[in-house]
Amino acid sequence: MAFRFPLATVLRFRDSVEKREELALRKALFEIARVRSQIEQLTGEIIAAQDARNKALVQTLTAYQMQAMLQGIDAAIARRKALIESLPALERQCEVCMHAYQAAHRDRQMLSNMRARQRDEYDQERARLEQKFIDDIFAARAQRS
Repeated sequence: MAFRFPLATVLRFRDSVEKREELALRKALFEIARVRSQIEQLTGEIIAAQDARNKALVQTLTAYQMQAMLQGIDAAIARRKALIESLPALERQCEVCMHAYQAAHRDRQMLSNMRARQRDEYDQERARLEQKFIDDIFAARAQRS
């Protein structure tokens, strides 16, 4: 008779929940990394644009060119500010995902440990029964002789 874990269906369900929560956590972490990368990129663009503006002030520029340059800088600053303001919400979401993943992991781990203990008990019982069977055969042969 093969080993059968009575809660195998629940274990598979908990495993799928854990994987789903892990995926959600990875997505949240990826989104935070993406936003931070965009913030760094925009910071570099703002610095480069301000340097270009400072160099352009020495030269003769039309008001239109200067206005376009300033609007580009202002737009980059606004995008950067919006990204910075969205970061705390993303970090809170990541923390929620982390707690959900940890809970799912604990639930799955508890069932996995239970399955392992029951499997060990089953294996020990099988080994004991096999040894008893072998001992009975040996005793029967000993009585015949």
